[in-house]
Amino acid sequence: MRHAEHELQSLKDEVSQMWKLVLSQLEKSKQAFMEGDIELAREIASREKRVDAFELKIDSDCENYIVLYSPVAIDLRLVLSLIKISITLERIGDFAESIARHVIEDDGNKPEAQVVEELQIEKMFDTLIGMLSDSFVALEAENTRLSGKIMAKDDEIDTIYSNSFDILTPYLQKNPEHIRNGLKIALLMRKLERIGDHCNNIVEEIVFYVDAKVLKHSVHRLNQNFQDEQNFQNSVHPVNSENSD
Repeated sequence: MRHAEHELQSLKDEVSQMWKLVLSQLEKSKQAFMEGDIELAREIASREKRVDAFELKIDSDCENYIVLYSPVAIDLRLVLSLIKISITLERIGDFAESIARHVIEDDGNKPEAQVVEELQIEKMFDTLIGMLSDSFVALEAENTRLSGKIMAKDDEIDTIYSNSFDILTPYLQKNPEHIRNGLKIALLMRKLERIGDHCNNIVEEIVFYVDAKVLKHSVHRLNQNFQDEQNFQNSVHPVNSENSD
């Protein structure tokens, strides 16, 4: 393996390590919030410095690679994508830490289970964790076939977030003593919605690297293509049903 190829692989390995750390942070932020686990929340907050350190090192190493090897074509796309992905991962890490801070500030007091269930907060967490995990697989495999599916999940996140106002408003009107907590929950859900947007940004960078396509202004078209493909598959392979004869 040429030295340049070895350095390029090292860059990918660094991003993979950062990705696993951020994914762990997101998973633990879900657990800390759902269980009101202050100690776990403090662990998340303390590990945020590691996420920041990863982002700074990757940015520096990618700049050095460009200066030393003057990459072109797919190698250049990869390095540029890794820079942007590391920045985006750092932002997701910030949101995970912010959720942990929410738990710490509330002294581990969990919101009412019924409200959390109606708002589908756990589903938001699970969907985001799935998006981040699937994106990691897509980059490792250098395969963009899952891109449409991952981006379509962000629409689910947006829908849950949009519906949350219709759920929170009447609840807070009936329980004005919970207004402060309700507003904090709304802010938390906004953070989760933003994580979904950042996962989309990561997918865009993977598609740019692998397929040399820019999706920034064609996300809805990609989602529609995914839906059209699903409809086509359903028409070709309809759900089997028993004959009534």
